[in-house]
Amino acid sequence: MAQSSATMAGHGAVGPEARHSEVAPGEIAVGVFIGRTSEFFDFFVYAIASVIVFPKLLFPQADALTGTLYSFVIFALAFIARPFGTAIFMAIDRAYGKGVKMTIALFLLGTATVAIAFLPGYESIGAAAIWLLAAARICQGIALGGTWDGLSSLLSIHAPERNRGWYAMIPQLGAPAGLIVASALFAFFVGKLSAEDFFAWGWRYPFFVAFAINVVALFARLRIVSTSEYRELFLNRELYPARVSDTLRAEGGNVLTGAFAPLASFALFHMVTVFPLSWVFLFTSEGIARFLVIQTVSAFFGLLAIFASGMIADRIGRRSLLMGSALAIAAFSGFAPQLLDAGSVGETIFMILGFVLLGLSFGQSSGAVASAFSPAFRYTGSAITTDLAWLFGAGFAPLAALLLSTHFGLISAGAYLLSGAVCTVIALWMNDRLAAKNS
Repeated sequence: MAQSSATMAGHGAVGPEARHSEVAPGEIAVGVFIGRTSEFFDFFVYAIASVIVFPKLLFPQADALTGTLYSFVIFALAFIARPFGTAIFMAIDRAYGKGVKMTIALFLLGTATVAIAFLPGYESIGAAAIWLLAAARICQGIALGGTWDGLSSLLSIHAPERNRGWYAMIPQLGAPAGLIVASALFAFFVGKLSAEDFFAWGWRYPFFVAFAINVVALFARLRIVSTSEYRELFLNRELYPARVSDTLRAEGGNVLTGAFAPLASFALFHMVTVFPLSWVFLFTSEGIARFLVIQTVSAFFGLLAIFASGMIADRIGRRSLLMGSALAIAAFSGFAPQLLDAGSVGETIFMILGFVLLGLSFGQSSGAVASAFSPAFRYTGSAITTDLAWLFGAGFAPLAALLLSTHFGLISAGAYLLSGAVCTVIALWMNDRLAAKNS
């Protein structure tokens, strides 16, 4: 694990005065928020299009439900590819530094996103259109593995001890912020354009906007990477890109616990974003533009709940809040999905309640167990746990929930959500037992 001075210099070694400088949580928070908002905007633009655009564009010969299920299979490819992206870009990080790694990753992400904007339909090039979208989606997943900067976890650790919950929630604000912008954009185009114009060209504009936001995020993140505080964290090995294989050998137990601890919030994430959009679009007479507005308004409640999670966590502790939220999500899974069949009022209640629970749980899921990793493996360990949590908790959630609900009714869609809550409770219990054993 030792590195030569030459290698350190290649990553931006600094003089003694920088090595003793303080980490600035406020500076980190701004960079993290911009980066996460960019990622989630990309994510939601694709997610919304996977429900209202791609089934018709790529699977015109299939019925609406089957086309949506096929679209959700392609949707999941990014989550499968993301861990591989992490391994690839960790190697680039070790060889060339974080600035090069992030530039390549965000360039790849932007290129894949804007390529989707030019995607021809099945009627133009046949099955090749499906393969092109799948390739772009895989590239997005690989790129997302490379955009990991480790700052979310570090922020929750290096923040003032009495305010760690508050600082831990700041990166999570990017999720509702990205959803608000993406939903509002699609609601505008769906509401203002004819169906013919929307499917011909209107749906493509949000992907162009996503590319522009990626450019802004790139410069914001490079600014953080160039600071002496960031380089100091590399020298202290807290931002050292250890090999994935070495990390799993040394920290396998912590990776497993970290991957399952936030599963309740990650499963709920799609149960209040992608899945309800697909259900309303396929099985109700609700206008999709109107539902996107409901989703946008509900995301504001999620934003407020994330703020509240910071204050609550600083009073009762992050693990206690995550445990309480998991139990509340388990209760929510038993009755709430049926509200999607109760008209616009039921949909609104479902969305607001869901986003409040999501904000409380998701707000503290960043770095919840990062402190368990030793400094040498914390950067890579946190990246792997994030990849696996998204894969197991969210990657297949829309597909599983839609399949279950269409075959067994909406009540069964809560089964996937309940399983995530159970995994969170077990993982947090195991984490407490391991901590007690090692103390």
